Amino acid sequence: MARAVATLRPNPVNTNVDHQPKVSILIAAYNEAKDIEATLQNKLALDYPSDKLEILVISDESDDGTDDIIERVASSARFPVRLFRQIPRQGKTAGLNTLMPETNGEVILFSDANSQWDFQAVSKLCSNFADPKVGYVTGKMVYVNEDGSLIGDGCSAYMKYENWLREQETRIGSVVGVDGGIDGMRKELYQPLRADQLPDFVQPLKVVEQRYRVVYEPQALLKEEALNDSDSEFSMRVRVSLRALWALKDMRHLMNPFQDPVFAWQLISHKMLRYAAFIPLATLALATLLLAPARGIYTLAFLGLVIFLVLAWAGHKREAEGQSLSVIYSVPYYFMLLNIASYKACIAFLKGEKKIIWNPRKG
Repeated sequence: MARAVATLRPNPVNTNVDHQPKVSILIAAYNEAKDIEATLQNKLALDYPSDKLEILVISDESDDGTDDIIERVASSARFPVRLFRQIPRQGKTAGLNTLMPETNGEVILFSDANSQWDFQAVSKLCSNFADPKVGYVTGKMVYVNEDGSLIGDGCSAYMKYENWLREQETRIGSVVGVDGGIDGMRKELYQPLRADQLPDFVQPLKVVEQRYRVVYEPQALLKEEALNDSDSEFSMRVRVSLRALWALKDMRHLMNPFQDPVFAWQLISHKMLRYAAFIPLATLALATLLLAPARGIYTLAFLGLVIFLVLAWAGHKREAEGQSLSVIYSVPYYFMLLNIASYKACIAFLKGEKKIIWNPRKG
């Protein structure tokens, strides 16, 4: 459907590779001593004029030496690296709110404390801001091995679909999902958020609310080490899904089809219905179980369900044992993981639970 709409009413982005505004890179860190030096060195090596770059890091009451590492790197950096400290610990969103008044850039870029960007990432992101209608740009995340080499073509099956969808949504107007580790926006469009709001989700929606576009730049690459720990992956998915549900509630007016029918359709189909997909799936599984004795196609459907669940469980066991997963195991396993995480997040949402602070990813 998205592809059909993009073909019928294309809305190209007028990029310009020579567009080089002043840029401030913001990083929120909590106990990131393991990764923060590599992240800062990665940013210092970016292919972009040094007189137009600065890095601002906010340490969320880190106590593992993160601050000392940042100050050491800053002392010999080719452009300004400034450290700020947030006490008491308040989370990423509050940290970004604190940093914003301190920035000098026309464009604000957001990086995670463990994000490794391609050396041309800033140039690729900023080329989109040559279009005055563009207010927010998101890059492309690819998964890598510990040595930095790409896993396959660098994306999981799920991320391939997500990235394809972002391409179509950009052709239509705006994307509804971004990668928080490699994003950028016009400084004047930034709106302070509550500490419990997810900046990677709400801030782009705030940009759309201001009648600007949110677009996808596939050549701005973020290299992230794949998680091989299913517990960490599951916890991260639950946390992100829960905060996204609260974001959808806060920005529910954008799902009003009388305001912007196309974007409302995108937001409902791409986000809201996806987080609720476990409901029809559970109903289908129950119907398959009840109709299995009727034989014929119903029995075949039941056997197919059993095989799918067995493969998902086998994928879980294999990953727990450190084995690599082939498609036959990974697709059922991650499909179940995502939907169970959505179910758990929905239950927490209905209970009124919120997650504000974070811990560094394992992996």
